[in-house]
Amino acid sequence: MGCFQSKPAGKPLPPDADAALPPDDPADPEAANGADGAGADGDDKDGAKRAVPVFREFGLAELRAATKGFSADLIVSESGEKAPNVVYRGRLDGGRLDGGRLIAVKRFSRLSWPDPQQFLAEAAGVGKVRHKRLVNLIGCCAEGDERLLVAEYMPNDTLSKHLFHWDKQPLPWEMRLRVAHYIAQALDHCNAENRKIYHDLNAYRVLFDEEGDPRLSSFGLMKNSRDGKSYSTNLAYTPPEFLRTGRVIAESVIYSYGTVLLDLLSGKHIPPSHALDLIRGKNILLLMDSSLEGQYANEDASKLVDLASKCLQFEARDRPNIKYLLSSVGPLQKQKEACAGMDLTAVHDILLKTGYKDDEGAENELSFQEWTQQVQEMLNTKKFGDIAFRDKDFKTAIDYYSKLVGMMSVPSATVFARRSFSYLMNGQSELALRDAMQAQVCMPEWPTAFYLQALALSKLGMETDAQDMLNDGATFEAKKQNSWRG
Repeated sequence: MGCFQSKPAGKPLPPDADAALPPDDPADPEAANGADGAGADGDDKDGAKRAVPVFREFGLAELRAATKGFSADLIVSESGEKAPNVVYRGRLDGGRLDGGRLIAVKRFSRLSWPDPQQFLAEAAGVGKVRHKRLVNLIGCCAEGDERLLVAEYMPNDTLSKHLFHWDKQPLPWEMRLRVAHYIAQALDHCNAENRKIYHDLNAYRVLFDEEGDPRLSSFGLMKNSRDGKSYSTNLAYTPPEFLRTGRVIAESVIYSYGTVLLDLLSGKHIPPSHALDLIRGKNILLLMDSSLEGQYANEDASKLVDLASKCLQFEARDRPNIKYLLSSVGPLQKQKEACAGMDLTAVHDILLKTGYKDDEGAENELSFQEWTQQVQEMLNTKKFGDIAFRDKDFKTAIDYYSKLVGMMSVPSATVFARRSFSYLMNGQSELALRDAMQAQVCMPEWPTAFYLQALALSKLGMETDAQDMLNDGATFEAKKQNSWRG
């Protein structure tokens, strides 16, 4: 998923102009989508990953061929032909180095950039920014009256579609946190590249690559036209200073990031003024997306609400900077990051927040056995074990969980996981590994079981096996988190 260099495939622009631009124009709104395209790094005919080509200037004939004459059947803009700047899906000719690659071609209205050299210069300037969290531009065209941008093709739609127009299931909470984190990373990189102004950040600007990871459209680093407005969305979502002065400043980006946080929290496009009224009235539950059905940690949601409130301050000087965004959303990332860093405190926190909800749907006595004195004793044992685990009294937790395992005819993956972690904290790595394996037996695709095995194997000095377990856990976690894609 990283961004690499390959040899130029055509007439190059300035040598360092490897660009990062998007297939969408959310101001329209429009976005490149579809389920049958190559993603960020592209796939060749054998399915192997290919490097992102160096930015180059395309000929108009080549792009006409790639889009079958700008066929209406290949329009992927969410507003279709009604969008002022239409985006097409295309495929480059197989005879070139980058042949066969699926692309997104953005076609500007004829009056957007009358000066072709200015258009090329603007594209080349933005093209110096590349990052794994950005959609990469691979070329442009300024021939005759045509002004075209050529970008990587993002096959899994926009954040707008997955939040506001989902079909099968809502975007999971974990993925919403990932969006908040990855977009903050993208903005931080742009900042480091002295590209501090991002125009019109909103849910249409976030696209999902072939692996289901969110990326920020880099088109926002470049104005929509030579004299174009920086904000084309509803004025209710526009930074106050832009309404007053017509100027965009670095703090305006933070305000717009706050509106995206509201989208992630609510699953709706709520005007910031209304959301702030709910926050001030401590009506956070009214703000949260009801389709999540409470499947999120209240503490994490509160932190995200607090961050959104800070970003949406009326006075630009009162808003946090991008580094603050990163420090706020980074710690909300979940299991793999904690386990990869061997952060046992974070793993403990994750197990506490998860509770027993991962056992839901599995057959276990805690849910189905008749209410008897024996079951009451079992539930009390579980309660005392959980209290000890919460209070980090791991030796006592081991005693109670061991008693509980002996009482349950149908084992609980969560009990094994908690006892495994308690063994780890008690310096009993072999027993920790055994329990983590038992948790996997109970739930064969449960990422937590793999991550705990990774921690135990690492403690036992088996680093290669630990890394394999970490990777397996990440695979199952990705499968679970990406189930929303259908």
